[in-house]
Amino acid sequence: MKFTAQQIAGLVNGIIEGNPETEVSSLSKIEQGEAGSLSFLGNPKYTHYIYNTKASVVIVNKDFKPEHPIVPTLIRVDNAYTAFATLLDHYSKLVSGKKGISVHAAIDESARLGEECYIGDFVSIGENVKIGDRVKIYPGSVLGDNVTVGNDTIIYAGVKIYAFCEVGESCTIHAGVVIGADGFGFAPQNDQHYEKVAQIGNVIIKNNVEIGANTTIDRATLGSTIIHQGVKLDNLIQIAHNVEIGENTVIAAQSGIAGSTRLGKNCMIGGQVGLTGHLIIGNNVKIAAQSGISTNVADDAIIMGSPAFDISLYRKTYVHFRNLSKIVERINVLEKTIKK
Repeated sequence: MKFTAQQIAGLVNGIIEGNPETEVSSLSKIEQGEAGSLSFLGNPKYTHYIYNTKASVVIVNKDFKPEHPIVPTLIRVDNAYTAFATLLDHYSKLVSGKKGISVHAAIDESARLGEECYIGDFVSIGENVKIGDRVKIYPGSVLGDNVTVGNDTIIYAGVKIYAFCEVGESCTIHAGVVIGADGFGFAPQNDQHYEKVAQIGNVIIKNNVEIGANTTIDRATLGSTIIHQGVKLDNLIQIAHNVEIGENTVIAAQSGIAGSTRLGKNCMIGGQVGLTGHLIIGNNVKIAAQSGISTNVADDAIIMGSPAFDISLYRKTYVHFRNLSKIVERINVLEKTIKK
């Protein structure tokens, strides 16, 4: 499928510099650009590639000022990275425009499917499930009884969504995700064994949420585990029962959040961060990778370490951590001198 520079500029509200009829049929990195491909320049570190790239069309920021002649047709936009992301989204929708219901899918007669859906091989859809329009469910996924899925959501292969859970519109759930498994609830007994506490809540995922591969989100003991609108979860994340994650918060891979902890809006959580249970994390909080959080965190805080504290203080303190053996030696020498 081919597109002209003019058509692309219309999609990203860009200004053309060069031949508007230049055609492209593929996407490429600027350093690997080939004739007939579209690329972008978003990071100044890659500027030198634009002077020798073979890409036919390159998206650049409006304030880009070339220092040497440029062969490709340019499309100037407010933000090259955002514009290219928009095009990637359009491209993804074009190449994944599957429709139809596989004869190998098992769909309960009480389930309601919207228009233009795709249901792949060996998908299992339980009783009273409600699926919106243009939803895509890839092979091997399982939707339990009374699950609801909103319009334009994509559920990739092997996803398991337990009974009574709710998924909003325009969500993307990657392969191997498990939504609604039991929370980790066990009551210790006098004879040292543990009695399982029934987990009768659900998981509610709002609109425009993306969940990475093999991430797990546990159902609430009572009430709901809630992932609010715009949240982005990386691969291999564990979200425990009754956790609530605020709008537009992003969490990197291998992080874990214990039960009943609440995260605010617009937080950024690095990889391998661990949060203990029953915490309140404020809005706009940033937590560095591999941090351990065991106390509440105020709005706008930037923290690091385990246990975590203010990142600027951590960095100052870390200088002393690295020199601790030398400091101990100096103290030992001073003590010996004082005794003499």
